[in-house]
Amino acid sequence: MENEQQLDCALDLMRRLPPRKVEENLNALMGLVPHLTEDLLSAIDQPLKLVVCEQTGREFLLCDYNRYAESDGTYADSWRSPWSNEYQPPVQDGASPSPRLRKLEASANDAFDTYRELYYEGGVSSVYMWDLDDGFACVILIKKTSPDGVGMWDSIHVVEVKDKGRVAKYKLTSTIMLYVEKSGKSVAGSLTRQQEQDMPLDDYGMHVANIGRMVEDMEIKMRNLIQEIYFGKTRDIANDLRSVEDVTKGKGPLDELRSELASVVGRKR
Repeated sequence: MENEQQLDCALDLMRRLPPRKVEENLNALMGLVPHLTEDLLSAIDQPLKLVVCEQTGREFLLCDYNRYAESDGTYADSWRSPWSNEYQPPVQDGASPSPRLRKLEASANDAFDTYRELYYEGGVSSVYMWDLDDGFACVILIKKTSPDGVGMWDSIHVVEVKDKGRVAKYKLTSTIMLYVEKSGKSVAGSLTRQQEQDMPLDDYGMHVANIGRMVEDMEIKMRNLIQEIYFGKTRDIANDLRSVEDVTKGKGPLDELRSELASVVGRKR
């Protein structure tokens, strides 16, 4: 019970701290409550990092889903490349998807690589899959950083898939982390949404198309929400504080106020 209360307080604290400093704040928090390290790492999304696959020369993204896990549940600093299916640095018994699922994973990486290029015109994407008792799960990662370094977009989509014969049930949890800085001002935050959907499944390969369609629809919805929440609200507040119109052009509220004051003063004279 005490650990649960501490975890709730830690998560509540992280929600109130600047998203831009999530790594720094998370490391400080784990130093205060080291016994909650694994819970904090699994519950708090961090900005995605990328490395280069030593075998293929292609970049891939790092997360806990492709990180090597010891038998006791702790993690080691070794990650599986989606391009070579090998861990780097190498490990002896690293987990990897079954041959059938690995083939689907490779197909999904090619598909989302095209999706990323079409929608983001750059960046890096990675897809990782793992087997479950009644299906499988996967994570789709997309990262885009602006050339001048003032903007960053991270997408993390976790999908649980349950096969039901000719129909599959998909549960999607999407998180988008955004950071934009310009002229000394910054906007940062994250947004998480969930969706469940049953979709037809004529063959095993259709999982890629079904997951891709769900991720595409979800990203469009979340992008519109982010534009409204972060940028629309900021613009509305700024406009309320200071008008953007040139009051010297035309007869505006200021001119009307001046005329009214002048008429009142004239009558008193």
